[in-house]
Amino acid sequence: MQQNDLSRSLVAFDQDSTLVAVIELSQSSWLVAGLVPGVTRAPLKKQTPDAEALLALLQRWSGEAAKNGKRIARTVVAFEAGRDGFWLARWLRERGIEAHVIHPTSIPVSREHRRAKTDRLDTQLLLRAVLGWLRGERKHCSMAAVPTLAEEDARRPHREHETLVGERSRVVNRMKSALVRLGIRGFNVKLRKAAGRLAALRTPEGTALPPNTLAELTRDMARLELIREQIKEIEKARLQRLKKAPLQGVNPMLAMLARVLGIGIETADLLVHEVLSRNLRDQRAVARYGGLTGAPDESGSKRRDKGLARSGNARVRHGMIQLAWRWLMFQKGSALAQWYRARTEGGRRDLRKTMIVALARKLLIALWRYVNTGEIPQGAMLRPAQ
Repeated sequence: MQQNDLSRSLVAFDQDSTLVAVIELSQSSWLVAGLVPGVTRAPLKKQTPDAEALLALLQRWSGEAAKNGKRIARTVVAFEAGRDGFWLARWLRERGIEAHVIHPTSIPVSREHRRAKTDRLDTQLLLRAVLGWLRGERKHCSMAAVPTLAEEDARRPHREHETLVGERSRVVNRMKSALVRLGIRGFNVKLRKAAGRLAALRTPEGTALPPNTLAELTRDMARLELIREQIKEIEKARLQRLKKAPLQGVNPMLAMLARVLGIGIETADLLVHEVLSRNLRDQRAVARYGGLTGAPDESGSKRRDKGLARSGNARVRHGMIQLAWRWLMFQKGSALAQWYRARTEGGRRDLRKTMIVALARKLLIALWRYVNTGEIPQGAMLRPAQ
């Protein structure tokens, strides 16, 4: 049995001394359902989004159990992962309450075309899932690992960087589209001096840019420059943190990854904070968390593959597929690159896209072993240690 197994509870479940509560969180209200020892009714309470009120409700239910001769020795609270994040679980744990965050993909949903959907029914579904998890039933329900505030905050820089890079691409594409609409194709909007050259641009008819289009492009240029400055600020702050505390936290792991040729500091930061620093059980759990496992469809004699399950971390999946293509460029002599070429050489054209996912899975597992055991991927080249 693995110590970090979140697919079932490791503590024996005594229903006569355990108060179980689940919460259906929303922006305007919380619906709390409970299983209280000694109480025949199914408690259900709708309240404002207030943690103190939730704590008072749990204490009131514990008092009701005591009046019926049941002493509460364990209080378990669970809710589904969502926009509220993990703050409530951390807050409850600080007050001695066992709090868990349910992984959304582990909750079974009715396959009926039209089904009733209310917060009350959702709490009943969550309560059944949590009770099965507490009883130790395998693969009944999975809990998400609750990160500390520092761990959660450490993910913000590379996630903001990813958002800004996407926004930069959208601004550039929007400016290119505006120019192409006027017949101007050879103008590079990404140049530093592009803003000063807008007024001199001419359409194929020999006319200047229309005033509204010129004003729009000028604003987009200013927005693009601001995004560039913010991206540089994030990258500069990251390097300063690494230089200031190279041995603190996960920085040694990040430095190890950055030594591998073809992996930049941004990719290393993404992989370390999103997947490699997690306490995952084995290589299957690593690949599954990265969303790089298949979704087979087998029924009787019918067997086919529906592609990637995509149930893991989308950021890791996208980053690893991009890294797999770069690995073929910078690590041509590695065993993984040779494995890929041996299976795609002479094959159909779409085979390369299929096999690049398999390469990304193998590469993620190899990097996980590298940062945890020091085993360098076979044939991989490293940069000199700094």
